[in-house]
Amino acid sequence: MPAYLPQVPPDGEKITPADGRLEIPDHPIIPYVEGDGTGPDIWRAAVRVIDGAVERAYGSRRRIAWMEVLAGEKAFGATGEWLPGETVEAFREFRVGIKGPLTTPVGGGIRSLNVALRKQLDLYACIRPVRYFEGVPSPIRRPQDVDMVIFRENTEDVYAGVEFPAGSEAVARLRAFLQEQFPEDYARIRFPLTSGIGLKPVSREGSERLVRAAIHCALEEGRHAVTLVHKGNILKHTEGAFRQWGYELAEREFGQQVYTWTEWERTKAARGEEAANAELAQAASAGRIVIKDAIADIAFQQTITRPTEFDVIATTNLNGDYLSDALAAQVGGIGIAPGANINFETGHAVFEATHGTAPKYAGKDAVNPGSVVLSGEMMLRFIGWREAAALIIHGMEGAIAARTVTYDFHRLMEGATLLKCSEFGQSVIDHME
Repeated sequence: MPAYLPQVPPDGEKITPADGRLEIPDHPIIPYVEGDGTGPDIWRAAVRVIDGAVERAYGSRRRIAWMEVLAGEKAFGATGEWLPGETVEAFREFRVGIKGPLTTPVGGGIRSLNVALRKQLDLYACIRPVRYFEGVPSPIRRPQDVDMVIFRENTEDVYAGVEFPAGSEAVARLRAFLQEQFPEDYARIRFPLTSGIGLKPVSREGSERLVRAAIHCALEEGRHAVTLVHKGNILKHTEGAFRQWGYELAEREFGQQVYTWTEWERTKAARGEEAANAELAQAASAGRIVIKDAIADIAFQQTITRPTEFDVIATTNLNGDYLSDALAAQVGGIGIAPGANINFETGHAVFEATHGTAPKYAGKDAVNPGSVVLSGEMMLRFIGWREAAALIIHGMEGAIAARTVTYDFHRLMEGATLLKCSEFGQSVIDHME
């Protein structure tokens, strides 16, 4: 295979860290992966929208210098690797990037390209905003009440990949260790001789940095609450610890900017429930962020039946995976669900499509590019180009309200006009004004 070196645009500049923030030049170099399957189709549409928004917002003063990097099937065909080290280093060096959907290799090797990239860059916060665009078909009665931001921990939990397959020498050694050192815990395994065993790490550091990022988001965006979603009633030392560490972090680092349910509990114990409720109401009216928690299965129910009670959600990895897709289904599906993977300490961020590659539609110019378009909107807000980001939202609202949509929405909307993927991108541009 020939050597692979990404071609750095000569007319762009690096995004660099300075004094705890990112210095954004007027022509930032931003690496991109177009993706597998339908990735090239949606990337072509999305990049036109992103560039169009930047041009309309800033004229010739600002422009993104795009740099293609390889991952997935295109990388494997060119280099023999699914995720070349040069691609990871490009995202590391240039700080901010964006990608389309990637294939998960079948068989050995990397279990997930997306997970591998997140781990190698320590992109610990997976951020999924979920909001409704007027006119999008929805299975629920009041989708307009759904307006949440999910912060999903991205590096721990069962996604850490510590597993031992049933029948292996490794699981036999682990089983013997548990039986000898922790016999009571071993006795809880119903069929130990035929079980695969996985470990679920949840750390204080990982939990705290995720919750910290969620609270900062709530403060910066003027939101009213952060809900810690967990299964701590059963998994007391992992998910229960996530909840406890989150409350402790909120009180220790944010002080009078927040009011926690643990504060409410202390006031109730000292002065009664009426005094605690009055204290909570006063804190909320003063603009303090309410930090509360919900058990995961109850949260799934209540985000459907009482969505206005949820604002920013912070949760562990697997819960966040389920919850973000379930919420996306309420407001149009993952076809228009954006996502970001961010390390707020280093400033590294990769924005991405949240759906799969849909290979049967590849090259047909048919699928909805909204997930990458709105991920681009998140990226523009992240680098501070909020005027361009606002134009993308305005364009999406206008295109959908005009019922000019791709097949996924067209089949569910009366009187809609069916557009190709590229045509929908142009419709978004046309409605930016």
